[in-house]
Amino acid sequence: MQANTINFWNFKEMDESHDIAEKLGFEKISEQTIDEYKSTAVLYKHKKTGAEVMSVSNDDENKVFGIVFRTPPEDSTGIPHILEHSVFCGSRKYPLKDPFVELLKGSLHTFLNAFTSPDRTCYPVASTNVKDFYNLVDVYLDAVFFPKCIEDFQTFQQEGWHYELNNPAEDISFKGVVFNEMKGIYSQPDRILGRVSRQALFPENTYGVDSGGDPKVIPKLTFEEFKDFHRRYYHPGNAKIWFYGDDDPNERLRILSGYLDQFEASSASNESKVQPQKLFSAPKRIIEKYPAGEGEDLKKKHMVCLNWLLSEEPLGLETELALGFLDHLLLGTPASPLRRILLESGLGDAIVGGGIEDELLQPQFSVGLKGVSDSDIQKVEELVADTLKKLAEEGFAPEAVEASMNTIEFSLRENNTGSFPRGLSLMLRSIGKWIYDMDPFEPLRYEKRLQSLKARIAEEGSKAVFSPLIEKFILNNPHRVTVELQPDPDKASHDETVEKEILEKVRAGMTEEDLAELARATQELRLKQETPDPPEALRSVPSLSLQDIPRKPIHVPTEIGEINGVKVLQHDLFTNDVVYAEIVFDMSLLKKEHLQLVPLFCQSLLEMGTKDMDFVQLNQLIGRKTGGISVYPFTSSVRGKVDPCTRIIVRGKAMAGRVEDLFNLMNCILQEVQFTEQQRFKQLVCQNKARMESQLRGSGHGIAAARMDAKLNVAGWIAEQMRGISYLEFLRDLEKKVDQDWDEIASSLEGIRKSLLSRKGCLVNMTADGKNITNSTNFLAKFLDSLPSDPFSETGSWHAQLSSGNEAIVIPTQVNYVGKAANIYETGYQLSGSAYVISKHIRNTWLWDHIRVSGGAYGGFCDFDTHSGVFSYLSYRDPNLLKTLDVYDGTPSFLREIELDDDTLTKAIIGAIGYVDPYRLPNAKGYSSLLRYLRGITDEERERRREEILSTSLKDFKEFADAVEAVKNNGVVVAVASPEDVAVANGERPGFFDVKKVL
Repeated sequence: MQANTINFWNFKEMDESHDIAEKLGFEKISEQTIDEYKSTAVLYKHKKTGAEVMSVSNDDENKVFGIVFRTPPEDSTGIPHILEHSVFCGSRKYPLKDPFVELLKGSLHTFLNAFTSPDRTCYPVASTNVKDFYNLVDVYLDAVFFPKCIEDFQTFQQEGWHYELNNPAEDISFKGVVFNEMKGIYSQPDRILGRVSRQALFPENTYGVDSGGDPKVIPKLTFEEFKDFHRRYYHPGNAKIWFYGDDDPNERLRILSGYLDQFEASSASNESKVQPQKLFSAPKRIIEKYPAGEGEDLKKKHMVCLNWLLSEEPLGLETELALGFLDHLLLGTPASPLRRILLESGLGDAIVGGGIEDELLQPQFSVGLKGVSDSDIQKVEELVADTLKKLAEEGFAPEAVEASMNTIEFSLRENNTGSFPRGLSLMLRSIGKWIYDMDPFEPLRYEKRLQSLKARIAEEGSKAVFSPLIEKFILNNPHRVTVELQPDPDKASHDETVEKEILEKVRAGMTEEDLAELARATQELRLKQETPDPPEALRSVPSLSLQDIPRKPIHVPTEIGEINGVKVLQHDLFTNDVVYAEIVFDMSLLKKEHLQLVPLFCQSLLEMGTKDMDFVQLNQLIGRKTGGISVYPFTSSVRGKVDPCTRIIVRGKAMAGRVEDLFNLMNCILQEVQFTEQQRFKQLVCQNKARMESQLRGSGHGIAAARMDAKLNVAGWIAEQMRGISYLEFLRDLEKKVDQDWDEIASSLEGIRKSLLSRKGCLVNMTADGKNITNSTNFLAKFLDSLPSDPFSETGSWHAQLSSGNEAIVIPTQVNYVGKAANIYETGYQLSGSAYVISKHIRNTWLWDHIRVSGGAYGGFCDFDTHSGVFSYLSYRDPNLLKTLDVYDGTPSFLREIELDDDTLTKAIIGAIGYVDPYRLPNAKGYSSLLRYLRGITDEERERRREEILSTSLKDFKEFADAVEAVKNNGVVVAVASPEDVAVANGERPGFFDVKKVL
């Protein structure tokens, strides 16, 4: 049997399978072997409806299903997005409020979500358990084809939009999950820039509107339009269906035929075709505004992005591959010339634009800068054009081409998709062509095109390959749109005023009877949202039993050895000839005043040069010889210990034949990089500052969580100093200090290196086949030999925390991020595995129902950090503030009053098992084992916790109420919120928040 033959397939079975397909109503269109992924792929067409099915079979246990509809919107009311949310709110076979949440509660899914793109809506799901997988597939199919939402106006109101009025005497407001989600997105400058750029590039086709929905337009959507959209586009004839993994291909078709046979043929596929945008004859310019903070220094807050539509027709895959390489050459690494020259110019703080984007019918290219002065906008545009022109004339350095080639080829062969299932990554690659009725097989292949491109470059030279692409698609292309985004401190309040005026006008047009009816409808909707589903409806959702769950956690083989006095963890796992290595250094010897420089120290190691190489050459060498190297701090509390775990991790990967290069390069960046490039360091400071400011608007819940942790434990304080509000404040001061006191900064960076680099306290983690680990030993020993035996000690005390008062981080936003937390170990709570079950259940029931469903926030969740004891609540894109805190405070009562039948408890247990012991690729197994080692978590403890999870009882839920009572009574609150909402909150509860204005 050849290596790429799928173990359960032989020719006789293939013939039988196709006979079964015929009987089930499917016609085989094509069958092909995908050598790159050791897979056999069969494309079927359902004869009755025209639905197309791609069935990919291999030995991957992480099975994937996806159904994708082409859903091009005609306006920005957000119909595709609202429908994507709504179909999961009950279906014909599963008539409960939210089958999706039931799957979240009690499934071993490795992926469970849905997403709306500009012209399609995807519903993917994945699991390693075959019974669970088919359960998930059935719920998804019933949801998309037979949803209750098209007959249920209240679901449309809940997920889309509605007028809310709690009392006829109060003001009317807009509510809706998607409405608030999009308000959050429309508060983020980077997202505004991307949306304006795309709509300006495509003014005449479906990409010229917002499929997610514009908050100003969403309230124009009617229920009739919503229902009609489902009727038009959610038909099998408009569907592309994907299966992937090691399950039975015949069973896939049996499940599908049960649904597809209920439909007749349709013209939906013709109706949904996306028309191409015709190319402009001349460039265009757009100026828009984004909400900036009042009193903010707006001198360097402009953004400018140049955007090109590359072609009127879809490009061939060979051209797309070459453009992908060109994109990496231009922008893919810090050493890439277009990226480097833009940042080194000092005209802006950070790159904007996604480079080449080819997920839509027509590809585009976007690049620009943010943090630009008004007077420098023109200079940025000229610099982009001049740099591209120069690169077209002179070409790229051979080392840069080799580095890009190796990086992309390594990525393709490694096929490391992280926590994202491999089959889903391939589905999205295939669907990028298949959705436009092109060949779905070819995007899955890369070998032939890759070798052809390499041969072309070798024969003709890279200039002959890439310069014509720059000239044709960019320099000589008139379809260019320049978008300038200007900061406006009045925009947020103006948008709020406009919304208020619209609602006042609505109210003025209502009679007293109308207002009373609206208040009644609001209460009726809330009552429905907060009324539990009947047990018989809950039982309709298929689930696993505890007998389906392995009693032992996933085992990661670990041997602990020693080389030159340094502990080495070895994980013998099949990694397809890739060697993964982590070198871990103790950070606890650093001076306290050096702590906030650590992230920039890590970045400088990879973005500065040595005595013999500038940073461009070093970056290219890493790209040519390895699969990448990264350096970053790691901080965690350790349960039962006062001192936190604080480490610097140097992480790298390479093919087995390049391990010597990997360790040599790790040694080079750690010991030979010189901290002498003042302007380069200042660029890094500006980039980090811009990233932090962007994170404040888009990921306010993360900022709030870090801030709460910093108030509650030392590890949290350390982490917040390096990635929270404190870090942003430090960066703003440092930006000025770089010019005034560079010698002191350079000396501090060198001091950090001396404190870190030592064999004492060092730890190595290796993940690869046993043979490759053994073969790496000599190279590792040489690397360790080069380290100093003892650190240059400069110990300082880190035992600090932020003050524990409630805090409001004020930013220009239309939505809030609300957190509350406390350390429940301090109340005497002793950790049990049942805590995982209970906290996940709180998230999927109490918080989901009251924060998201009836509260209108995009997300509400809780987290229990079992290492520190911090139990936290967080909301995401939330229209509320104090109301959300009231929900958090209601959790103890919810737990005390909870009643769980056996089915509900079993689901909660199974969901917790999937959360604490998820599916991981081999390199992630090795890395997670390293983190457990650093935190002192043994295999024996993991087994004990699993037993505690599996034996969780109703009594555990009720007892946990006492633990979370501490959060209600003594919890610290941090909200990232609008100034208006914070002012209202402090008006209702005087002095509740200390206000901190950050943007």
